[in-house]
Amino acid sequence: MTAAFDAARVAVAEASRQLAAEGLLIGTAGNVSVLVADHVAVTATGTVLSEVTPDDVTVVDRHGRVVAGELAPTSEIDLHLGVYARHDAAAVVHTHAPAATAVSCVLDELPCIHYQQLLLGGAVPVAPYATFGTPELAATVVGALEGRSAVLMASHGAVTTGGDLAKAVENALLLEWVCRLYLDARVLGEPRALDGEQQAAVVTAALERKYGTTQPHHEKES
Repeated sequence: MTAAFDAARVAVAEASRQLAAEGLLIGTAGNVSVLVADHVAVTATGTVLSEVTPDDVTVVDRHGRVVAGELAPTSEIDLHLGVYARHDAAAVVHTHAPAATAVSCVLDELPCIHYQQLLLGGAVPVAPYATFGTPELAATVVGALEGRSAVLMASHGAVTTGGDLAKAVENALLLEWVCRLYLDARVLGEPRALDGEQQAAVVTAALERKYGTTQPHHEKES
């Protein structure tokens, strides 16, 4: 497993630096993890996320015991382990992204205001506030993630998941974009939300047109 652990630690470090460069991870606030078979590679506590190296990533088992690395894992390790125990996710990203955090300080739910939000599961719930690093916070976030790949944490930040690390990062970027869109629209008035029928129509159209995938060009018949 050594080679797999090494590769996962490199990937988590790269993802952390990417998210920091995008402004979603600031200082030591936030954490990133990925599954490695029955283990989890996760950023260490106190790590400056814009400067993460593989040595700043720790591998733990499903009980949180360190099996590789010299540093203690993030204080939010219970949150990461809880997500993997209950949901079909292979990676978790927790950020204190500015727009997402701002929305989490005001709303109880981010309504579905743009069709791309459906990639996150639609409306994004705001999990009730709990102190960082506690089992209570982990439990509320894990529960709120049911049926979706993004959740906001009241007066705290955001969590996204994915089938791989790249997807979890992509979802974090998408969530921040939607939150910024909501904040910009709210300046003009109350943002409209897509209703159930409109959301279903988007799903149908996306499936029919294979939306989001490259396709060969076919000449139209004259």
